[in-house]
Amino acid sequence: MLNHTQVFPSVPAALTGQSIISHAGLNVLTSFLDATGFGAMCEDQLSGFVPETATHRPGRIIGSLAVMLADGGEHVSDLDTLRDSPALFGPAPSNATVSRFVARAAEEPEAFTLGFATLTKALRTKIWEAAGPRNPAILATELDPLIIDLDATLVNSHTEKEWAAGDYKGGFGHAPFVASCDYGRNNGTGEVLVAELRAGNKGANSAKDHIRVLDKALAQLPDSMRDEHGELRTDRILIRTDSAGASREFLNHLEELGLQFSTSYTLPVPNERFIHWINNKDLWERVVEQDGYERHNAWVIDATKVIRLKDYPTGMRLYLRAEPLHPGAQGSIFDVDGHRVTAFLTNAPRYNVAFLDARHRARGRCENRIKTLKNSGMGKLPFFGISSNQLWTDLAVLAMNLVAWMSLAVLPAGHEAGAWDMKRWRFRLFSIAGKVISSGRQKRLLIPEAAPESPLLVTLLEGTVRLRERWRQGHLAA
Repeated sequence: MLNHTQVFPSVPAALTGQSIISHAGLNVLTSFLDATGFGAMCEDQLSGFVPETATHRPGRIIGSLAVMLADGGEHVSDLDTLRDSPALFGPAPSNATVSRFVARAAEEPEAFTLGFATLTKALRTKIWEAAGPRNPAILATELDPLIIDLDATLVNSHTEKEWAAGDYKGGFGHAPFVASCDYGRNNGTGEVLVAELRAGNKGANSAKDHIRVLDKALAQLPDSMRDEHGELRTDRILIRTDSAGASREFLNHLEELGLQFSTSYTLPVPNERFIHWINNKDLWERVVEQDGYERHNAWVIDATKVIRLKDYPTGMRLYLRAEPLHPGAQGSIFDVDGHRVTAFLTNAPRYNVAFLDARHRARGRCENRIKTLKNSGMGKLPFFGISSNQLWTDLAVLAMNLVAWMSLAVLPAGHEAGAWDMKRWRFRLFSIAGKVISSGRQKRLLIPEAAPESPLLVTLLEGTVRLRERWRQGHLAA
């Protein structure tokens, strides 16, 4: 006779009327959002999109949707996660209420876009100031500027939607353009400034699109990035792009604005003299990786005087990087002696070749932010109209930024959670279950002490309480 050993315990289930909440960890987000005065800000900017007598004001509608998206929801109906726990999340708007709100906003897309942009800039200004010494605007200098990454991406669509079209990869959907802000390697994951939907057949190398999205991104920067005359401190901002941003029109535009830039560049086919010069690695410097260690088989060099570029900004320099082909990489005509040679352009006031190369290659953090943005709602656009889907994209940006802002203003500096991506926040913290009880005419949320991230949850809630009090008393500095 065989005795079957179970992999997991078999525990019978039964229904109960107790107030058990499956996503009680979301309380850290809702508490933080309320502490910022989000409801009043939404009322100031977006009250025209709901009837005056409506029960659910714009702050509750937008806030509920943003929290739902941060938790991994993909459709309006996923508000059930909040709706089933009114004791903790309050009365969530119905699907019909959300649909009416989206329809009104879609009728006046320019007004909604302006109001929402004003709202997010006000939030960003308030939260950056509350970050104290971690304020990205304070940390930005001419030698270590605030970095804005520009990049296009693709979002597939499985049905016919407005502006959906075939893309260059053979897919079908939209081609959003994203501008994001990099806080720096030891200061969090960064945030998204602008995400603009475009038709799927739009190219990634359009200079006009780069300029338009850049202008919107710069408009989102807080006033602390401006001088006493209200002028943007462009010398403290660096624009980082892939080779799609290396057009003369765009780079000359950046020079006119006084912005620093670092952009990948597609090299021309070399001649024999150039190949011979590349092979002489005695002239090159070793590459420094993000952790500060040198690589023994990768080099970088200033090639400005060797490869002449016409009609580009004055003072711009060209740098080459040579490293072995990665396993499985497809060779190209420019590969020399088994090495892949890539290039980037910059006008930065620093001349440390290895540092400039490491900073440019940190552009990979931008790809992580775009991946997170897609996982926060932009990856599945639920509506037909482009205006409604742009509204959904804006909500996805807000959902992603809420976690980034909470990490910046509330999470202790150096905490390991500052480097978490959104999926880990959901699995480790937002999914913690809890129970609401009443004691002394007050409601309390009980969290299992054995939950892996219960100390983090308590730290964030206590930090939010202190932050709320600082804002009430007008003490913005940490």
